[in-house]
Amino acid sequence: MKRIALFLMTNIAVLIILSLSMRILGLETYFNANYGLNLGSLLVFAAIIGFSGSFISLAMSKWSAKHMTGAQVISQPSNPTETWLVNTVAQQAQRAGIGMPEVAIYNADEINAFATGMSRNNALVAVSSGLLQNMTREEAEAVLAHEVSHVANGDMITMALIQGVVNTFVVFFARVIGWVVDRVILKNDRGPGLGYWVSTIVAELILAFLASIIVMWFSRQREFRADAGSAELVGREKMIAALQRLQAAHTPVQLPDQLAAFGIAGGGAHGLKRLFMSHPPLEERIAALRGEL
Repeated sequence: MKRIALFLMTNIAVLIILSLSMRILGLETYFNANYGLNLGSLLVFAAIIGFSGSFISLAMSKWSAKHMTGAQVISQPSNPTETWLVNTVAQQAQRAGIGMPEVAIYNADEINAFATGMSRNNALVAVSSGLLQNMTREEAEAVLAHEVSHVANGDMITMALIQGVVNTFVVFFARVIGWVVDRVILKNDRGPGLGYWVSTIVAELILAFLASIIVMWFSRQREFRADAGSAELVGREKMIAALQRLQAAHTPVQLPDQLAAFGIAGGGAHGLKRLFMSHPPLEERIAALRGEL
């Protein structure tokens, strides 16, 4: 979940900043003289903001991931573990047909890893110190192959496109809601007022949260595909063993709901909570690798 969480947080922040900047600069030009709403102009405006926010987030993804996690890129291995880590990623990247990603370690007790970056040939693969300490080399190799598969599958690019479409509709409907509140409910006919600006910001935040359901669904599908990619690169049994290790690590300790989604394994959820899961349950991922789904 970490790569998804970092991307979504950056995206929402950029989206809000772009929206506020457009307002300050007076570039929201979809109102007519009688304070009506030109939906065609609004849709164009929303698409510009939506896709700009998404692709700026993608361009910033490596930088923001390093700074948010404190990940240190291995420029020159200083011990056998770092040497093994860099060599393993290099071999997997070559087999997957992608450029060599940057390899980094960040300090965390959790067993976790993520990959991010603007393209297949400009990526970052980072692992936690907890993963290196608590997984065997074979299990860690499978996790690395899973992350390399995310890069090879172009998941972050696809996510940026999906997020751009989602952003477009968030921006569009937030402003329609703002117009309805200001013009219809508050009876303001003198142009956008305080009611419009406040209700638009609130609607944008709420809609962005709800729209994350779509992004989370995409993320769950990509996890199955990355698991399969790892199985092809290093063997199915190694990937199953890595997932089983995650099961064992997560079973004794239940993280708070606010934190559970940030683990590589994701948190268990049922009902409506499942809609916001970035990862399928570990038992489903293992079953998929065994051909049981």
